[in-house]
Amino acid sequence: MIETALESLRMSPRYRDRIAHIEVLPAREPRFGELGTPLSAGIAHYLNSRHIRLYSHQCQAVEALRAGRNVILCTPTASGKTLGFDLPVFETLESDRQATALFVYPTKALSNDQLKVFKDMERATGIRADAAVYDGDTPVSRRGRIREMSRIIVTNPHELHHVLPWHSKWERFFRNLRYVVFDEAHRYRGVFGSNVAFVIRRLRRIARFYGASPRFVLSTATLANPQEFGEKLVGLPFEVISEDGSPRGGKTFLFYNPFFDGVGALSPHQETRDLFLYFVKRGLQTLCFTASRRMAELIALWSKEATAAGSVLAEQIAAYRAGYLPRERREIEDALKRGLLTGVTSTNALEVGIDIGSLDCVIISGYPGTVLATWQQAGRSGRRNRDALAVLVAFQNPLDQYLMKHPESFFGKPHEQAIIDLANPYILSGQLLCAVAEMPFDVPGEEIFPAVRAGEMLGELAAEGLVKETPHGWVYTGRGRPVEAVGLDHIARDAYRITCDGVLLETMDTGQAYREAHLGAVLLHQGESHVVRRFDAENHLVEVERKDVDYYTQAIKNVDLEILGTRATRRLGQMAVHLGELEVTELTLGYKVIQNDQVVAREELDLPPLHFRTTGLWFTIPGELRRALYDRGRNFGGALHALEHAMIAILPFEVMCDRWDIGGLSTPGHPGTGEPTIFLYDGYEGGIGLTEKAQGLMERVTRLTLELIRDCPCELGCPACILSPKCGNDNRPMDKQGALLLLEGMLEKMRQ
Repeated sequence: MIETALESLRMSPRYRDRIAHIEVLPAREPRFGELGTPLSAGIAHYLNSRHIRLYSHQCQAVEALRAGRNVILCTPTASGKTLGFDLPVFETLESDRQATALFVYPTKALSNDQLKVFKDMERATGIRADAAVYDGDTPVSRRGRIREMSRIIVTNPHELHHVLPWHSKWERFFRNLRYVVFDEAHRYRGVFGSNVAFVIRRLRRIARFYGASPRFVLSTATLANPQEFGEKLVGLPFEVISEDGSPRGGKTFLFYNPFFDGVGALSPHQETRDLFLYFVKRGLQTLCFTASRRMAELIALWSKEATAAGSVLAEQIAAYRAGYLPRERREIEDALKRGLLTGVTSTNALEVGIDIGSLDCVIISGYPGTVLATWQQAGRSGRRNRDALAVLVAFQNPLDQYLMKHPESFFGKPHEQAIIDLANPYILSGQLLCAVAEMPFDVPGEEIFPAVRAGEMLGELAAEGLVKETPHGWVYTGRGRPVEAVGLDHIARDAYRITCDGVLLETMDTGQAYREAHLGAVLLHQGESHVVRRFDAENHLVEVERKDVDYYTQAIKNVDLEILGTRATRRLGQMAVHLGELEVTELTLGYKVIQNDQVVAREELDLPPLHFRTTGLWFTIPGELRRALYDRGRNFGGALHALEHAMIAILPFEVMCDRWDIGGLSTPGHPGTGEPTIFLYDGYEGGIGLTEKAQGLMERVTRLTLELIRDCPCELGCPACILSPKCGNDNRPMDKQGALLLLEGMLEKMRQ
């Protein structure tokens, strides 16, 4: 059916021009492994009764953990990573009747699914684990028993953050802690990941206090830098296991570009609907991933309407999203698994973890932002020995369009670098305060926290009356519990609280609040739209109301910056790329109201300037390149501006982040350099390591930027190459051809 559907697609005048690329991934036979020492009778029975034979990478993981090493399992979705660490955990629980293990998952759905696996293993092996989930939903009446009796506890990073100050109540569990597992570890990156890295260090301090030294397991989808990532996240050496021994059915991966002609007759959402219906009508069980809850609902609704309400096929189409009641979600999952549903539209809520069986086709509506997430979503189709189809539908933005024109960069490249930054002073100070509150902090004896920086910071915290030095080390003297003030999703200082009808929806850094939650802004939270009705800068409070609107908003701002110091200079031929500390001043002037891709209104805002220090990189344009542009009649300022935009757009392809995480400034003359200069900077106070990583990738980033602009069919510049939705200057001035000349000249100088 898949071959027939593809052949019809290729021949159809409606679709054929939009097919940008077809990649055929061959099926792969399994590679099995053998363990040096056989598993116990109970564990062997569990495997045999389910006809499970261990793959090579699972055996590698078991042997490494048996040998006492920390392991990062870095293999694709559905490769059976979980068994690689569940087996040695149960082996240890069987041989040591006091041993405990902590499993940390990023979502409740994953926690609950893993709990079912543990319960099943307990029954089949006869090994008592009393596995339990301990999170914000756990009733108070059950918490004491879980702490006292459970040998496997499943939780999430936020709950662990709040549990650690109460470690004396957890003495039995922490004293016997043998394993700590962080599944879906690639989610711990950026600000969230940097905070979680310190939560893990606090956990290690507490475990050491009780005499435990647990082995750590990280399970992650494929990364470009697993060793570096694991060691930064946990602070310990890791063995990387990345050779996948699991079988794979053949998969055809199709890149579909509604904007192949640079214009596009339909919106990408309408194109997604048509493709979804095309496959569903041909009997292919299809899962469509959308960018928001609203689009998941709309594409399902449009599809039902197009098949005629009340028809059999209309009843086999459903939407799925996180806002549904648990019972509704389970019914949809079960119907999908049993084949009662032919088509489901979903947010990324179905991306990982939930068992929905094997599907024929996955449609990904819009590049999810990372190569890793794209493969995870595509991995929902096929699995094991079934052939499958995956379709990526491009939006009209630079990253999506770059992939359509350079599919080899997607299929042939290692995945992105996941960034953990331990140097941000605001993250460190907040987490250090939490650590001091948990137990006295003795700087000379501290090996787990970065002791030198912590020692400097404690003096500053003491001046604020938050800590004091005693003969036993530094102790906390502030009011309240630090964990209540230190969130994991933002930098500790100056967080804004976003509320709806008195209920806290989320928290934001000041910069993000100015950009996304100013007065009048349309704010998306878990795919649902809200409109900001009150912005209280003094109390850092934003009040929103739930409202469906057919427009969105974009902030208009001016940026100025000052170079405070240069940390490192990297020479690339005759070009130099500098990294250092910057003082950024952002002035939010107002916002645009955009409807159907047209600006329908502009509103002014009265917000105080935002000042913050961060890390950034910059480079100057040699005089001969500037003269060459003037000689050809190009707009030099417009060329710089276009180059800055395109570099910011392409960076997330190399560094795992969002384009909104990176700020930029281009100027024909900057006071700090005296030359034409382009700046790229981390959009978070104190920096989060993005531009530091980018400095080392600058030659590749420059080449990718050139390809992005050169291969876009537009003449003057468009949203697919140099126009940016975040530009505070309305994308003026812009000179696409001038940017190409600059990039060609820069690459030539980098090679000299």
